[in-house]
Amino acid sequence: MASLISISQSHTLLKKPNFTPSIPHNLSSSFTPRDFLFSKTQSFKLPQMASRSYVVSASTTETPRKRYPGEAKGFVEEMRFVAMKLHTKEQAKEGEKEVKQPEEHSVPKWEPSIDGYLKFLVDSKLVYDTLESIIDKAAFPIYAEFRNTGLERSEKLAKDLQWFEEQGYAIPEPSYPGITYAEYLKEISDKDPQAFICHFYNTYFAHSAGGRMIGKKVAQQILNNRELEFYKWDGDLSQLLQNVRDKLNKVAESWTRDEKNHCLEETEKSFKHSGEILRLILS
Repeated sequence: MASLISISQSHTLLKKPNFTPSIPHNLSSSFTPRDFLFSKTQSFKLPQMASRSYVVSASTTETPRKRYPGEAKGFVEEMRFVAMKLHTKEQAKEGEKEVKQPEEHSVPKWEPSIDGYLKFLVDSKLVYDTLESIIDKAAFPIYAEFRNTGLERSEKLAKDLQWFEEQGYAIPEPSYPGITYAEYLKEISDKDPQAFICHFYNTYFAHSAGGRMIGKKVAQQILNNRELEFYKWDGDLSQLLQNVRDKLNKVAESWTRDEKNHCLEETEKSFKHSGEILRLILS
């Protein structure tokens, strides 16, 4: 989905997606404080041996816990850091991913089509419908924190598809990439909240960054510069994103380090699914 484009997935379509769901994109460094040596010396006399004095010295070395990249700024920065590392160098300067598959290369010639774009919009709507339904039902209480954030896209996409239909275009049914991703989101949302939150973050924040870049490029080439509702937000987008950022950081405060790491490990799957939907634009 356009979602993982700068985060996500400009992925493979744009050379320099600025994935920041977090927007700033300054990576925070990893801070590893030096070990501190704590030493305590105590002098005392043993009973009935006043003439002899004994000194006991206890020395312990305390090793600080490893700090994760971005951790000092909050968990959202950790997620952003991991997402950026999954870009290639040609996509983002922070990228570290090695290009192994043909589809991972940046597209040399950008040639979207109306049919392909409609497939992308339809599959994107299915994914957003699914995300927003999961949040509304809130199988886990933390999901309810993300209701009515202002980032919701389902209704906006419905308006866009209606407009295309009014122009005489046939609206396709959802295709395999969208159906597969929606089913996966349903599956993990019922049993794995940390994994689900990873997809939630990447999808919405990526669309707000690289997704808008894709939308503008498509509009210039095949829509006579028409800006779709999909790329509009009610209110100040930067503030909406910050509000959600704060909620995500707050939710993650109650997670163990293992749960946080599990969430971060899900990022690659989020990129994979979003990238498959994004490539529909060029189909």
